Amino acid sequence: MIVDYEKSRGLRLHEADDMRNFKVIIANPVDLPPAEHGLKVNGVEALVPIALPPSLPGAPDDPEWLEAYQNMVEKAAEHGWIDSARQAIYAHVEIAPSRD
Repeated sequence: MIVDYEKSRGLRLHEADDMRNFKVIIANPVDLPPAEHGLKVNGVEALVPIALPPSLPGAPDDPEWLEAYQNMVEKAAEHGWIDSARQAIYAHVEIAPSRD
C-alpha cells in the first residue's frame, strides 16, 4: 500500500490491496504535503494518520477492504509500528522522480 504525494496531484492511495507493504512516496523535487492531512514526514520516516489511507482517492469503497485495512493496522500495532497517542502508522519514505 502506497500513500503517494505529488504537489500537482495531491495525496493518492496506490496498491491498496497490498496489506504487507506500507510506505509513503513523495515525488522529487520534494515538496511535503499540506499539514491539514496530518501526514508528518521526517527524512526517511513518516507518521500517517490511521484514518488517512481509507479517505484518499484510490482507496476501495468496499467494506471487505476496510476490514482488511483495520486488520493490517492491528498487526502493525503488534509490531510497534503504531503511535497510539497520534493514532498514526509509521511508514518508510521513498523519494521518486516527478511524474509531471
